[in-house]
Amino acid sequence: MSINSKLVSAKIIAESDISFGTSGARGLVTQFTANVCAAFTVAFTQCMKRNFSFQIVAIAIDNRPSSYAMAKACSAALQQLGIKTIYYGVVPTPALAYVAMQDSIPAIMVTGSHIPFDRNGLKFYRPDGEISKADEIEIITEEVTFSAVTDLPELISNDRAAEEYIERYTSLFDVTWLVGKRIGIYEHSSAGRDLYYRIFEKLGAEVIALERSDEFVPIDTEAVSEEDKAKAINWSKEYNLDSIFSTDGDGDRPLISDEKGNWLRGDILGLLAADKLNIEALAVPVSCNTAIESSQKFKYVARTKIGSPYVIAEFANLAKKFNSVAGFEANGGFLLGTDVLVNGQTLKALPTRDAVLPAIMLLGAARKGVISKLVNSLPQRFTHSDRIQNFATEKSQTIISKGKVAPAKLLELLGFEDVEIKSVVETDGLRITLADGIIVHLRPSGNAPELRCYAEADNYIQANNCVVNSLKNIQKI
Repeated sequence: MSINSKLVSAKIIAESDISFGTSGARGLVTQFTANVCAAFTVAFTQCMKRNFSFQIVAIAIDNRPSSYAMAKACSAALQQLGIKTIYYGVVPTPALAYVAMQDSIPAIMVTGSHIPFDRNGLKFYRPDGEISKADEIEIITEEVTFSAVTDLPELISNDRAAEEYIERYTSLFDVTWLVGKRIGIYEHSSAGRDLYYRIFEKLGAEVIALERSDEFVPIDTEAVSEEDKAKAINWSKEYNLDSIFSTDGDGDRPLISDEKGNWLRGDILGLLAADKLNIEALAVPVSCNTAIESSQKFKYVARTKIGSPYVIAEFANLAKKFNSVAGFEANGGFLLGTDVLVNGQTLKALPTRDAVLPAIMLLGAARKGVISKLVNSLPQRFTHSDRIQNFATEKSQTIISKGKVAPAKLLELLGFEDVEIKSVVETDGLRITLADGIIVHLRPSGNAPELRCYAEADNYIQANNCVVNSLKNIQKI
């Protein structure tokens, strides 16, 4: 294909079979050719030009082997449009989003988050924050003509995004905030692994680096592996840690443990962090723990579909009635919907998933005690989740569609016997509450061919068994 070959963005995107999920466009690395990356880039840029004036687009990447080449393809496409690229290298997604918002320019993050390394993705940010679902539709249908990409420019990394992200949090406190705390950082291949120790050390903590990996590690904070559970418990004992901090691949979803090495569920972390931040109103997905409401720590809690765009969309409504607004997800990502005061200083809104803020707030809340005591002070509702990987989305949708028509029949297939259904919620997938308080929730992943199952009960064993048995029985269907 010659350099003068003219391509149309909508056609290239459609032929790639790449689609938007709950968090960006995701697909196999083999699908993200240079021209596909270019198609997404020119379409996104054209959509942004309708409402914003800019001459620069910020780009950053995660540590996946394929991410740098994809970033170069995006930059080559921007060159065709006469748009400059500022490349921030390997940084957490919220670091890129934050600096781009301060500069009022769009941004593109090359990341597949937690999905396996043979897949990747693109996250897009408007100058005022994450793109909306409406923006996604515009991007994939936008017809922009561009030349086939053959020459990929080398990118020179700028460290400003990393430095401003560190400053965002360390400037709020004096160094005594975390003095006396021993924090392990499970580095693996996280995009923020070179930043996190600097943040915690500057706040006074003693930091122990744990298991950096040269190979990409697809950590899913919503379905932590048994291996990672065992590692955390062993590390806590070996190093006498107060907590272990980690994230998913692009650093927007936290994984944090108590002093015994038990990983906290993301919604419990979010609940405790929001309480410490004195948040008045929350927007959280329907899959989050009901302890949020029963704790009575917040004036209002709105429930949304799963995915940060839906949480963010609710912020506008809440901000009309409440002074401080935030949101979080079961996977741990914390979104700050309004400016808030922390330690007498203003922390600017960052309406995209972030891993560092909830970790700092949790550690601060437990600064004179232990994290497990904070967790145990909450209403005791326990959640568990897992997924069947490589499970066609069509199969998931068929099962859920039949369940909506006959939920009792679905429960029977999942292994439940003689149960009474209290309520059925179809906000996102199928969420069934039983008369005894057990909640079972099925939905297809928005990012990969996976069927996710969530359960909530009065004890962890019960919640865990619900998920294990449900997924086992689904595979038999």
